[in-house]
Amino acid sequence: MYEGDRPTDSDESAGRDERTDEESAAASEGSDDGASGESADRFSDESADRLPEESDNQPPDESDDRLPSESAAPTSVGEGDVPPDSEADAQPRDEPGSLGQSDAATGQRSASRAGGESGIESGEPTADESLVHRFRHDREGALMWIREMLSSVAVVLLVGLLLFGVSGVWPPMVAVESGSMEPNMQVGDLVFVTEPGRLAPDAAENGVGVVTHEVGQEVDYRTFGSYGSVVIYTPPGRTGAPIIHRAMFHVTEGENWYDRADAEYHNAVDCGSLANCPAPHDGYITLGDNNGAYDQASGLSPPVRAEWVNGVARLRVPYLGYIRLIATGQVELNEAIAGAVGSGLPATGPVGASTAPAA
Repeated sequence: MYEGDRPTDSDESAGRDERTDEESAAASEGSDDGASGESADRFSDESADRLPEESDNQPPDESDDRLPSESAAPTSVGEGDVPPDSEADAQPRDEPGSLGQSDAATGQRSASRAGGESGIESGEPTADESLVHRFRHDREGALMWIREMLSSVAVVLLVGLLLFGVSGVWPPMVAVESGSMEPNMQVGDLVFVTEPGRLAPDAAENGVGVVTHEVGQEVDYRTFGSYGSVVIYTPPGRTGAPIIHRAMFHVTEGENWYDRADAEYHNAVDCGSLANCPAPHDGYITLGDNNGAYDQASGLSPPVRAEWVNGVARLRVPYLGYIRLIATGQVELNEAIAGAVGSGLPATGPVGASTAPAA
């Protein structure tokens, strides 16, 4: 072996120094790991034992001050970090999200309860609603009678308004209260009337829509069982009900109408002995179908001017006029019953003129 190949004392000492350094480094690492493990175990045990006592007897240091705020923050607690049982029981923590959800749920439950209670309260009928319900549905008692009366009045008014729209005159119906137009109109009939000129037939050559008996014979125009139109008129100075008679023929002012008149309906021998002859003015000569004389010959009325005509009769409804006649005292109840059933009881009203009070 060459001298250069033998290790020298300095080399051996250098190798020993390196081994010594490595062993000391390994020993120090092992001691550090062991010390840190033991210190960690002791720290955890001691902190677990001392934490309740120190929290009760000693004021918290800076780490304790930071602990509640850091633990309250949702980001400072990990999933694996679970607080001790004592702290969890003593101070329950709610995350902000869960607190908002619970408040929202509580609000929804309160709203639902309030809505349910208000629904129940609104479902219960009030005094006014109960009265209205009884008024509409009661089948006996005072409310039922009031409802029926109001319904009848409403129906009558509705029919009256409809008839007024058609007839153009108010009232659109009149009640016959005497027998001067029998048998074509009876006492107690309700007669539908139109204003002069409305619904006028083609044979009416005047502004009031009246076809006279004379013209009706020529054109074969008939109403209420005979020729010509039946008119409702009120002569000047008359205080009673309007008169409902048939228009026989038309005369002009100063006309000698004696020759045109039917001798059956007057007892005059010439124009001088016939009332209202010659004619004082233009107008209609009228007659009740059950009367023996012209209205003008008997002095009931002068020739009927066109402006005196209230309306023209179009249709009659039997017996309904009795309601109005009984209500106004013009006909007694027994007379109405007798007239309705066709009894032979004598009539108390005048026969000379068939009057037609407004219905």
